Amino acid sequence: MSQVMPAAAGQFGAQEKTGALLVFGSAFFWSFGGAIARFLAMDDSWAVIFWRCLFAAVFLLFFMLFRDGLRGTLTLFRNMGWPGAVVASSFTIATTCFIVAIQYTTVANVVLIQAGVPLFAALLSRIVYKERISALTWAAIAAVIAGVAIMMSKSFDGSISPKGDALALAIALVFAATTVLTRRYPDVRMTPAACTGGFIASIIASTQAVSLAVSPEQFAILYGFGVFNLGLGMALFVTGARLVPSALAALLGTAETMLSPVWVAIFNGEVPDIRAIIGGTLILAALLSYLGAEYLRQQRMLKGH
Repeated sequence: MSQVMPAAAGQFGAQEKTGALLVFGSAFFWSFGGAIARFLAMDDSWAVIFWRCLFAAVFLLFFMLFRDGLRGTLTLFRNMGWPGAVVASSFTIATTCFIVAIQYTTVANVVLIQAGVPLFAALLSRIVYKERISALTWAAIAAVIAGVAIMMSKSFDGSISPKGDALALAIALVFAATTVLTRRYPDVRMTPAACTGGFIASIIASTQAVSLAVSPEQFAILYGFGVFNLGLGMALFVTGARLVPSALAALLGTAETMLSPVWVAIFNGEVPDIRAIIGGTLILAALLSYLGAEYLRQQRMLKGH
């Protein structure tokens, strides 16, 4: 991936618009993940993980070969270093947990809990690197924790398994740790890391699956699940995120959180209950307030330069 060079004001505006469209596109494709998963009539989660991650990893590999050529792709993998290996491991954990989580809880719970990633990342930065947290961020973190608690309270009355919400929270914490790491090591390339993570996840899943055989219909769904939902979404994100301020990229990424429950309700008839709506509203309000303030801060810094 070539380094994005500083541009003139007009050029930056064009780049920012392109980046914003690409990042929104990634969120749009990612938002179909839960709805697609509900169409899979497969009892073996490991088989789903194998095919989805394999298709995504192969797609990302060909994406890099097309964009950077063979030599450039090999250079990207060589330069990942240990931060890239950690990101790859995080991708493996997150993609695996997502498939298992939605078997135990609603898609809305999973994606809304994951929406708290930027705020969990801010909290981890405070704990690990002693970074200062503003009063607004502390308030947003408190609201997200309250929202997650409300959503997870449904687990205690036996209506859904607490495993699903716990796995969703684990995904959010893993992504938060990855966010903190990539901030500290901005040269980490997400594409080769995600590609590596996909191959690792598929290898692990192949050793755990009862059988990898699937019907032609299920194979087609798995292909779309891996290539268009996971692979294409990642390719659009890593291309667009380098062209816009990080807060704007995160803000646009909330489209996934808002659209996912909509698709599942339309295509699968899975409507969130009142606790998920209340908790999710708290999380989204906190996230949008935090990201909006952060975006304005970054814009002021850009104008100052």
